[in-house]
Amino acid sequence: MPALVFDCDGVLADTERDGHLPAFNQTFEEFGLPVRWSDAEYAQKVKVGGGKERMRTLLTPDFVATAGLPSDPAALDEQVAAWHRRKTEIYTGIISSGRIPPRPGVRRIAEAAYEAGWPLAVASTSAEASVRSVLELAMGPELAARFAVFAGDVVQRKKPAPDIYAFAVRRLGLDPADVVAIEDSRNGMLAALGAGLACAVTTSAYTGEEDFTGASLVVTSLGDPPPRETVARVLSDPRAVHPGPYVELGDLTGLLTADADPGVRGDTAADSTPSDPRPH
Repeated sequence: MPALVFDCDGVLADTERDGHLPAFNQTFEEFGLPVRWSDAEYAQKVKVGGGKERMRTLLTPDFVATAGLPSDPAALDEQVAAWHRRKTEIYTGIISSGRIPPRPGVRRIAEAAYEAGWPLAVASTSAEASVRSVLELAMGPELAARFAVFAGDVVQRKKPAPDIYAFAVRRLGLDPADVVAIEDSRNGMLAALGAGLACAVTTSAYTGEEDFTGASLVVTSLGDPPPRETVARVLSDPRAVHPGPYVELGDLTGLLTADADPGVRGDTAADSTPSDPRPH
């Protein structure tokens, strides 16, 4: 049975620029930290998987001294965790306000997959509370309840490591060869491919210029038909599924059945065993 696994940020909603970035900066302000990330700076930070991990990029010796932070590693970890908890609260507030719309086609595709009997999941390096808030925004409460959610620190290594996808596939009892992942970034794509999954990419605010060699399909979005028409522009279609103006479930099925180029997926499957996963 085929299955569908979504990334969260940039896939379910384009949340990085208008959600995560302002939440980070408000957190820094509330804690009196001498930093505010610009849009250009954050475009580089999004390449670091995980919110706490992005925050830790600040922790140079000079920054720690200037901000009056503890030098003891355990105390510093506690401080980062406190920042991240507050950032998650701010972010979920932004999402619940409805200011950020779902991306085109995600609910349509998920509904079609559910009706066809496909298992549904989200695999993300964001905090679970953040992921669930975006999932409910994008899918509505009833459909969101049908999703398994694998998020945050359920594995230690974040994307581009394949751990989160390998963990999700194993917990759901799936064959990786039957799973389509939908991602928006190169790091996410590499994680999906490393776990042996087919990967469709919908580019997002910060990822349009990234290298998606290895993806089974790259589009600007999944698209939607009228009355809320959004056309999915095809950027790469190496498996020749030839989607129309909006991607259909049959196109995703085609990613599992079409002949793949050698080495397109599963190159790093040997490395896909999660490191020290904790129970979900």
